Amino acid sequence: MALKATTCKEAIARWEKEKGENSADAKIIELQFQWPPIEKMDGALSTLVACEKLSLSSNMIDKIAGIAGMRNLKILSVGRNYIKSLAGVETVAETLEELWISYNPIDKLKGVGSLKNLKVLYMTNNMIKEWVEFNRLQECPNLRDLVFIGNPICDSQPDVETWRNQATSRLPQITKLDGIPIIRD
Repeated sequence: MALKATTCKEAIARWEKEKGENSADAKIIELQFQWPPIEKMDGALSTLVACEKLSLSSNMIDKIAGIAGMRNLKILSVGRNYIKSLAGVETVAETLEELWISYNPIDKLKGVGSLKNLKVLYMTNNMIKEWVEFNRLQECPNLRDLVFIGNPICDSQPDVETWRNQATSRLPQITKLDGIPIIRD
């Protein structure tokens, strides 16, 4: 018999019970490693109006959704899921400063340009292969800290130095790449 997925509403209720707090007032909500896993982000997340950091990592989510009401969201952590694109994240573009989205099958960065306040993007081990996609990060003027290792585009460079030079010349705004500060002349 297949396990029924945990809904966001059930995960939030479980969180409230464990913490003895009202989720609508909480600044940090962690719904990672749910069992059975969460398969869909839905409107129940929009009740988390005070939340500044939401973690949904290590579930089975295939797309970003249901967060439009999260008016204070600064950090969204959705690593180790099945998310294929950034569609849906634009609904929190006004406030989002950090997106942790490593270990997903994302191969395009369409929509990243809406994230004008994004400072940190952790995006290791996705499927970005082409510079044309990487270059979309130029549309994020506040991006400072980028972790991108483990994408095919990095592995296709002859060495780490070539990768770093290519990436930093395309993104003059970043100050840290793959955890290492950038020294510019």
